[in-house]
Amino acid sequence: MGDMTNSDFYSKNQRNESSHGGEFGCTMEELRSLMELRGTEAVVKIKETYGDTEAICRRLKTSPVEGLPGTTPDLEKRKQIFGQNFIPPKKPKTFLQLVWEALQDVTLIILEIAAIISLGLSFYHPPGESNEGCATAQGGAEDEGEAEAGWIEGAAILLSVICVVLVTAFNDWSKEKQFRGLQSRIEQEQKFTVVRASQVVQIPVAEIVVGDIAQIKYGDLLPADGLFIQGNDLKIDESSLTGESDQVRKSVDKDPMLLSGTHVMEGSGRMVVTAVGVNSQTGIIFTLLGAGGEEEEKKDKKGVKKGDGLQLPAADGAAASNAVDSANASLVNGKMQDGNVDASQSKAKQQDGAAAMEMQPLKSAEGGDADDKKKANMHKKEKSVLQGKLTKLAVQIGKAGLVMSAITVIILVLYFTVDTFVVNKKPWLPECTPVYVQYFVKFFIIGVTVLVVAVPEGLPLAVTISLAYSVKKMMKDNNLVRHLDACETMGNATAICSDKTGTLTTNRMTVVQAYVGDVHYKEVPDPSSINAKTMELLVNAIAINSAYTTKILPPEKEGALPRQVGNKTECGLLGFVLDLKQDYEPVRSQMPEEKLYKVYTFNSVRKSMSTVIKMPDESFRMYSKGASEIVLKKCCRILSGAGEPRVFRPRDRDEMVKKVIEPMACDGLRTICVAYRDFPGNPEPDWDNENDILSDLTCICVVGIEDPVRPEVPEAIRKCQRAGITVRMVTGDNINTARAIAIKCGIIHPGEDFLCLEGKEFNRRIRNEKGEIEQERIDKIWPKLRVLARSSPTDKHTLVKGIIDSTHTEQRQVVAVTGDGTNDGPALKKADVGFAMGIAGTDVAKEASDIILTDDNFSSIVKAVMWGRNVYDSISKFLQFQLTVNVVAVIVAFTGACITQDSPLKAVQMLWVNLIMDTFASLALATEPPTETLLLRKPYGRNKPLISRTMMKNILGHAVYQLTLIFTLLFVGEKMFQIDSGRNTPLHSPPSEHYTIIFNTFVMMQLFNEINARKIHGERNVFDGIFRNPIFCTIVLGTFAIQIVIVQFGGKPFSCSPLQLDQWMWCIFIGLGELVWGQVIATIPTSRLKFLKEAGRLTQKEEIPEEELNEDVEEIDHAERELRRGQILWFRGLNRIQTQIEVVNTFKSGASFQGALRRQSSVTSQSQDVANLSSPSRVSLSNALSSPTSLPPAAAGQG
Repeated sequence: MGDMTNSDFYSKNQRNESSHGGEFGCTMEELRSLMELRGTEAVVKIKETYGDTEAICRRLKTSPVEGLPGTTPDLEKRKQIFGQNFIPPKKPKTFLQLVWEALQDVTLIILEIAAIISLGLSFYHPPGESNEGCATAQGGAEDEGEAEAGWIEGAAILLSVICVVLVTAFNDWSKEKQFRGLQSRIEQEQKFTVVRASQVVQIPVAEIVVGDIAQIKYGDLLPADGLFIQGNDLKIDESSLTGESDQVRKSVDKDPMLLSGTHVMEGSGRMVVTAVGVNSQTGIIFTLLGAGGEEEEKKDKKGVKKGDGLQLPAADGAAASNAVDSANASLVNGKMQDGNVDASQSKAKQQDGAAAMEMQPLKSAEGGDADDKKKANMHKKEKSVLQGKLTKLAVQIGKAGLVMSAITVIILVLYFTVDTFVVNKKPWLPECTPVYVQYFVKFFIIGVTVLVVAVPEGLPLAVTISLAYSVKKMMKDNNLVRHLDACETMGNATAICSDKTGTLTTNRMTVVQAYVGDVHYKEVPDPSSINAKTMELLVNAIAINSAYTTKILPPEKEGALPRQVGNKTECGLLGFVLDLKQDYEPVRSQMPEEKLYKVYTFNSVRKSMSTVIKMPDESFRMYSKGASEIVLKKCCRILSGAGEPRVFRPRDRDEMVKKVIEPMACDGLRTICVAYRDFPGNPEPDWDNENDILSDLTCICVVGIEDPVRPEVPEAIRKCQRAGITVRMVTGDNINTARAIAIKCGIIHPGEDFLCLEGKEFNRRIRNEKGEIEQERIDKIWPKLRVLARSSPTDKHTLVKGIIDSTHTEQRQVVAVTGDGTNDGPALKKADVGFAMGIAGTDVAKEASDIILTDDNFSSIVKAVMWGRNVYDSISKFLQFQLTVNVVAVIVAFTGACITQDSPLKAVQMLWVNLIMDTFASLALATEPPTETLLLRKPYGRNKPLISRTMMKNILGHAVYQLTLIFTLLFVGEKMFQIDSGRNTPLHSPPSEHYTIIFNTFVMMQLFNEINARKIHGERNVFDGIFRNPIFCTIVLGTFAIQIVIVQFGGKPFSCSPLQLDQWMWCIFIGLGELVWGQVIATIPTSRLKFLKEAGRLTQKEEIPEEELNEDVEEIDHAERELRRGQILWFRGLNRIQTQIEVVNTFKSGASFQGALRRQSSVTSQSQDVANLSSPSRVSLSNALSSPTSLPPAAAGQG
């Protein structure tokens, strides 16, 4: 299917059409062209061609109420004629393409060139070869057999390059495959509600066919094109197709066109599906993209491709809107890439401030590559923290390697030419040229080897493996990771802003208290105690004024709780009706959804829902329900115990709030008020004037709904707090309920200094007189804020943005946010890591998120933190191991080459150590499972360097041990083992035992150091939990086995000669010394080693907290500020010294401090304070005596 291009797809469908066209009253072509119209044009066209939407349903042989019959032959026929709801995925990269990409690596290219030159020269036997006059400076002529083997080195290098390339390509390929698997898993979970044979069923999106009647509701992502046939208050966000951020109101008579890939932002309804798959609007755009796909490929070096096996309703719509977006841009601008970015950026700008920013066309990194997302969301996330640090480190190491290798080559060449032509006074004979060139090539290869060893190729691999492994394991912990880097960002998280409902609580609502007919019942009242009239009103108000998709179904298993389907708060109310021994079904069947006159759906502005019905006597009745403090404000009557309405004055209301609502809220209950109002039928009220309609209500009852805290949440929150992560609760509930739940969860502890604010109060505090949000004001609030109640989606976004942008603390905050509703989209996108709920979450929320919690459970977030920290640690472990190898290998190759004209470690051996062992080491160290101890430390934060002092101590410590032993072996090894010296051998001489021992010892030391590298925080027991990681054990033993084979049977290609048992024993013994030495290093306290530098630190301009910059600026005069940083430091030092001298002099003379003060005031901007101080002496002294070395950290760092 994947390979079938869209054009075949069409032609095939066209053929079908000609044969089947008559079976249905309209062809696919007609429907497709109909869906391309918008608004009034479409209405006119429907009227002219078909009559109305009902007629289209008849032609498509479907019923607006009962749906399709759902028989297999019928569905098959529809699929055949109108196509399937599936977009053929773009082909994944082939293995060969990936190999070709891996070959683009610069170091590998240098190696390939060197190897090919070496090979070419070994086959070219110049006439002067046997000429004694040519350089035998190295002494000892070679025998014929050896010259034959000259090609081996070149071949071996090429072979190792091939190995590396295959490993890399295989890795990319498996990563791609994993992503595809993940993608398809998300897609299979994507279901949509349709009506078939009068039954409401959920089917996978790919099964939707033309003619299906689909039920759409708030938060859905439309899976196919269709016509709106009935519903209320439907508003759609079509920005993913049109780029217009305004929501479009849909109605049967004005604009019935519903397009795939758009989001339902409000309301509900039904549509008849008219186009699916490649014939839907999004599908058509995908087809256009088919052509643009090739250019995309080129940019798409990373991760997975755009179209990724998307079924239309892209797994998380993400990819769909992503591609749609780009297509739009490409259509408008004629040049795809740029358009894409500009469009979304400019849009993002317009939307950023207002609440209008509901959803930006989201870029997905799932279907697309991270780069694209990076560009499009400039204003969102920078490079992930870890990537930033790694890139920086790799660049630093690479530079050092280049310098070393260049010096090596220069020294070797100089030494050779000086030795041959100056010292031995040999003439340059033309017939000797090839021999000299061969020497130079050998030197070049040694230089390249030094470079190869210096650059940690294993790094990107370690990161990939570590992340891929974690992502795979996180699936088991109910974390479905959509963006790889979210995984490690989570390890740095310092704050979590969580929703209450469904995340901290079970989201199983039950009514536990009620206030009906002037009585406050502490449990569900006895049905007999409620007046019959009140009861009838109550049952009707609840049954009719709730989504008809919300139901309570019998339990699946005996003894289980009844299943709640749909909106959980409404389920709680329906459950209340059932507890009152009443039934809501008959009420609903008597008043089916089609007959509802007008519905005001729930949204975050109204905070209530109302439904209007027409009574038999032509008058109207409106039922309303919503947050009690909001609905009660609109009530001016209340039903008494006798079921009669009586006047309800503001002071009665205040009393009720005190006596009923607050006590309920303090028990952690959510209070809902149910009310109604009657309207005369003539004249008909103006339904669009909401303020007048939703007033003058009569209160029927107030209920307290309990949503119990999930049993595992308090423990999970305790773990977070212990791990240095602040948990904040952001909820739409009232403040008392929120506070009660927060105490139950352990977010707040009585007696602590914290804030619980309502949205209104929060806004009042963070805005200035003009109503603009000020960062300083937010900084005053957020550190203590723990609960934000009655908050709107904009408040949530403001809070998250405020915390992220804050420079109030020395570590910049890394914020995770959980959300489930469509309105949480902006906050989820703004956060460093967005968690969406897998069960309760809407498609929009999932698409904006980075990680989906498949079980909606807060404790899964703790698991994510653990895995994130583990990724970070795994990479540090690998770095510690890798850098030790690099430092030692580079120094050995460099000094060896300079002193003995030949590196003791040969090119092929270096490659074995560097490329193969490191690849395996990255596998071994990156797959360490996380432990609970990870949660006992504080988050690293953004500016913590990758290589801590402890790690630097370990790296240098082990390097010292290894270098000492290798140089000992190099210079006196032959005497120790009574063997021939391997130094100063001629060009193609056989491998010596001497150098083999050095190579073998080197590898043994690395193997044992790999075990040391398992711990990076200076722990003693390096074997702790080693058997929990079978991969690690297998790799260490496997590497050891291969090493034996290489040494004993590697022969010429590996420059090895077989060793005796006693020599092996020595090598292993020296290797074991690594473990002992590791303990010695652990004993040295890191705090003593002040000279050790940390590496891999992030300090771009924006990363330095503003405070530090400000401090510097304050201490320096305005004139001096213009001067560059270096001069500033110099000035400051001078100033301080002068001040000190003056102070000393002043002391001697006992004169006034005026002179000192004058000088000092130019240095600090504290002069104004000085005047007000009673004893100015203190100021200047404290400043004067602080030594010039104690510069503010930022300044020191930048000097």
